[in-house]
Amino acid sequence: MGKKLVMAQKRGETRALCLGVAMVVGAVITYYILGTTVLPLYQKSVWTQESTCHLIETTIRDQEELEGKRVPQYPCLWVNVSAVGRWAVLYHTEDTRDQNQQCSYIPSSLDSYQVARADVEEVRARFHEHQDFFCFATTRENESSVLYRRLYGPQSLLFSLFWPTFLLTGGLLIIVMVKINQSLSILAAQRTQGN
Repeated sequence: MGKKLVMAQKRGETRALCLGVAMVVGAVITYYILGTTVLPLYQKSVWTQESTCHLIETTIRDQEELEGKRVPQYPCLWVNVSAVGRWAVLYHTEDTRDQNQQCSYIPSSLDSYQVARADVEEVRARFHEHQDFFCFATTRENESSVLYRRLYGPQSLLFSLFWPTFLLTGGLLIIVMVKINQSLSILAAQRTQGN
């Protein structure tokens, strides 16, 4: 009976150690992926200065020419604001600026023109309701654009690092608890043999 209990305990310890090591390895791989994808985007983001923007004008554009090519036909919103004491173009996020520099806001659904147009008009109406709002500016002097929302800010970085940290901590705790259990069982076995 005692031998079966020891064998079952060793199998359970081995499984727990494998789980702990797998969790640590998974966390390390996730940290590597985040370090090569999210961290460079966070470091490249120059829109770090919080500012208050005041709406100057909004325009809905249907089809424009971008570098001599016609962009896909969808309505987009063009927003001019004053921020940090100068005129600027407002972009929804960093990605909006990269997708089309002639659009401040690109609707999420481009399948139906009517749905996209309604989305753009709703966003435009919200800007007219709240003409003063927080935005993110850059410290560069020659930059004439600001962001409404940062995709790669400190909150998103912390949120991205939460689960791998949780996984790493859990895996290390499992490994430490198994090792403590093993050392205590060895001490107990030595005491029983000594008596």
